[in-house]
Amino acid sequence: MIEKTDLTYEKTVLIGIVTKDQDQDKLEEYLDELEFLTYTAGGEVIKRFSQKLERPDPKTFIGSGKMDQVREFVKEHEIGAVIFDDELSPAQQKNIEKILRCKILDRTGLILDIFAQRAKTSYARTQVELAQYEYLLPRLAGMWTHLERQRGGIGMRGPGETEIETDRRIVRDKIALLKKKLETIDKQMEVQRGNRGQLVRVALVGYTNVGKSTLMNTISKSEVFAENKLFATLDTTVRKVVIRNLPFLLTDTVGFIRKLPTQLVESFKSTLDEVREADLLLHVVDISHPNFEEHIKSVNQILREIDSLDKPIIMVFNKIDIYEQEKIEEDDLMTERTSAHYSLKEWKKTWMNKMGDNVIFISALNKENLEDFRKKVYEAVREIHITRFPYNNFLYPEYDKYGEEKQ
Repeated sequence: MIEKTDLTYEKTVLIGIVTKDQDQDKLEEYLDELEFLTYTAGGEVIKRFSQKLERPDPKTFIGSGKMDQVREFVKEHEIGAVIFDDELSPAQQKNIEKILRCKILDRTGLILDIFAQRAKTSYARTQVELAQYEYLLPRLAGMWTHLERQRGGIGMRGPGETEIETDRRIVRDKIALLKKKLETIDKQMEVQRGNRGQLVRVALVGYTNVGKSTLMNTISKSEVFAENKLFATLDTTVRKVVIRNLPFLLTDTVGFIRKLPTQLVESFKSTLDEVREADLLLHVVDISHPNFEEHIKSVNQILREIDSLDKPIIMVFNKIDIYEQEKIEEDDLMTERTSAHYSLKEWKKTWMNKMGDNVIFISALNKENLEDFRKKVYEAVREIHITRFPYNNFLYPEYDKYGEEKQ
């Protein structure tokens, strides 16, 4: 449940569709995530609309009858923005704007807006700006008049505010300029990575908002920004960490998400390079989230796309302190037991058991099981290190399950 604060949030409406590839349960799951994205961007969801269609309407995404309902609701409740769960075509966005006469965003535009808010460094801002321009380029025809009418709020950050008068040629030139700038910075970062010596590189990966930055702060004693919102971390953070007497480099990366815009995957190539060049991945999972298995699949898909799924991986199931299994009353004979009713002990006996020693359950916030986590990371880093430098074997001894040095 999203907590309400005294801040003023922009009133929004969410829209999604049920198709042959996406049933009602899956849609609700995506809309829950879209609502969290909206909250992160500064919006308050007033209502959700959904419709069952074989495929999205090519003109308005949803049917005309449902669109009339949305229009009446938007007018009656003075809604500031309507957000669609799937990416809209330029034609759909233009048509919908004419009907609803308010800001229209899709999931991609919303994520880009959040990234625009979160980008702090020059490099991150350049990455986000490039993604925004590439997203806006095919939408220029109807976008500028729309932006002249609406200023500020969700979806209005970034180039749209200051580049209303630009045409396609200028935007293409801007894209080329930003790409050249990123290439220059990428080369600098490649040199930096090369200058880090022969230390083993460990990267934290995972879905957004699973606690990677909190874990980074805990084990590296650094102050990386962490917040219970999506995409709290955009900039790659690298820290030197020493466990026992073994040093290694630990990298915190941007969180992944389902339906991640292709523009962002390309723009954040350098961040993904940190994952590609890592020797060991710590895949952090929020086990308290009801859809954590779907999150694992989404992260693995992106790792597969960047050729990093075959690296050594330790699954770190975080937030055990807030994990709650659903209960079935003794006299309830109708409810079928599912994985939602598993205890942590039962989860460990499922497919997780097949991963052997590459699984650990922790709470980064409450520091539960962190000593076991450190031992596991130490052993994995040690194995990589002595493979690379066999003559250093005696410097980094093995430890038994009691934490005693093996003779």
